[in-house]
Amino acid sequence: MDYILSIVVLAGINMIAVLGLSIFTGFTGLFSLGHAAFVGVGAYTSAILTYYYYVPFPLALLAGSAAAGLVSLIIGIPTLRAKLRSDYFAIAILGFGEALRVILENLEITNGARGLPGIDSFTTLPIVIFCLGGGILVARNFLRSRWGAACIAIREDPIAAEMAGVRLFQTRLLSLVVSAVYCGLSGGLLAHFLSFIQPVMFTLIQSTQLLAAVIAGGMGSLSGPLIASFVFIALPEALRVAQIWRLVAYGLLLVLIMVYRPQGLMGYSEISSFFSKNRSRERMQP
Repeated sequence: MDYILSIVVLAGINMIAVLGLSIFTGFTGLFSLGHAAFVGVGAYTSAILTYYYYVPFPLALLAGSAAAGLVSLIIGIPTLRAKLRSDYFAIAILGFGEALRVILENLEITNGARGLPGIDSFTTLPIVIFCLGGGILVARNFLRSRWGAACIAIREDPIAAEMAGVRLFQTRLLSLVVSAVYCGLSGGLLAHFLSFIQPVMFTLIQSTQLLAAVIAGGMGSLSGPLIASFVFIALPEALRVAQIWRLVAYGLLLVLIMVYRPQGLMGYSEISSFFSKNRSRERMQP
């Protein structure tokens, strides 16, 4: 039971990061191969504060999220102001992620490549559920606001959106900061659940897994990437007894989704709309 709970907690932590990337990639239309770096910033900031300075856990989580948002401003202002296309931006933020990993491996306060062990284990399942539920609520309200509508307009046609009065740079930068804050929160929860972090945990591989969950779940949905994220975490663990075949099953699942559901599991729909359609059908039946 403890093992199953740990898998659920890890899936919930990963879902928070996927939720943030879904806002930036799924609803704003910019691909990112470096959001794992923001997870790392949140993890190391919160862990250092509790490990060295005995900062309370909630404040450390907030500080980690804020630090990830601040770092996103540093990388986002020059790249987004240059109006890089989605693929060029993905390469730029990938380079930032690799640079951050090298920095973390050479800092004394992070204990270098050996990692930071002995972090207090504060993260529990109720805390993860609370953070995930609050994150979903904030994301839904953000996407329903005028800023969310501007993000969706940019995804559909940035030129038409700019002609309609949408500020491309400000809107994209806001979307990046919001997504980075989510990733920072996820990193803080991860550090205080595993009680150990090291730079190799926040590389291109993790960024690719986050992006795969967003694409497989549906670029225009919040619930779809969350479902895909949970499956991608739970499936390899459920098939761990099959050793290397669990990775084959992971890749096969991605291929099947892209072939038979190229729009993703949920496409541009949400679970709530699916249930509302079923209820309306039941009411129409005599």
